[in-house]
Amino acid sequence: MKIIDRIRDNGPFLSLEFFPPKERDQWPRFFGQVERLAGLDPLFASVTYGAGGSFQDNTLEIAAEVHKRFGLTTMSHLTCVGAEKRSIAAYMDRLLEAGVSDVLALRGDMPGNDPAEVWKDFRHASDLVEFVRQGWPEAGVAAACYPDAHPESGSIDDDLRWTCHKFNTGADFGVTQLFFDVRRYQDLVRRLRSRGIDNPVVPGILPVLAMQSLDRILSLCGANIPLKLYLEIREAFDTGGDEAVRRKGVDIARRQIRELLALGAPGIHLYSLNNADVCLDILRDVPELRG
Repeated sequence: MKIIDRIRDNGPFLSLEFFPPKERDQWPRFFGQVERLAGLDPLFASVTYGAGGSFQDNTLEIAAEVHKRFGLTTMSHLTCVGAEKRSIAAYMDRLLEAGVSDVLALRGDMPGNDPAEVWKDFRHASDLVEFVRQGWPEAGVAAACYPDAHPESGSIDDDLRWTCHKFNTGADFGVTQLFFDVRRYQDLVRRLRSRGIDNPVVPGILPVLAMQSLDRILSLCGANIPLKLYLEIREAFDTGGDEAVRRKGVDIARRQIRELLALGAPGIHLYSLNNADVCLDILRDVPELRG
């Protein structure tokens, strides 16, 4: 069963994102974190995808192992920047053979080298969506959505046009980039609906655990944060350092989740940071998302 079918068959759900540890000796601890969170009965778990062969193999192996060991439905991130169709095709075949039948189709971060070396068979995430949809109709395909608009977009309208194109070329549902203003998610869904796109859009929530990480997030991904929220986090840091920021970040994430569910979000995609303690703290008082 594709993830989209499970989304349609369930009420408010929890999904989780994990990233593969860089070193193999970190894998036992990683799987220990996954095991603790598997008890939350997430609808699915996604595994991020690195550039280069070894990191891609780690994604595949970990996604397959999470599915096999814990019985979780898994979704592999799949990036296409610098990739050829034959390499994507081979990877898709390996995913399906391993029991991973859904992918989150992404362009991926642009490297700093010659663009001529980057643009091979794919220029946009929508190209990858279409390629997977046509070549593997039995697979599920998700697409990224940006409540604050993609940093490279010329405007919100331009970003919306590309987002719609991803759905029109075959994406089943969307998962958002992190955001801090719930109204941005509400507005994104409204604008998609006005364009005739009725696919589910799952909001992605990233807890802020340190002041430095927040500043880095804001500079890298183009997310905006309401001034009131930023001042809350800054005050926490000034009075209690990063431990206070962690507590405040957990509280803010919990507030976001409640507001999003009240707005009718189909579920919550929680960026786990491979940290079971943080996720369990956030979800402690959100029983509607617990299995």
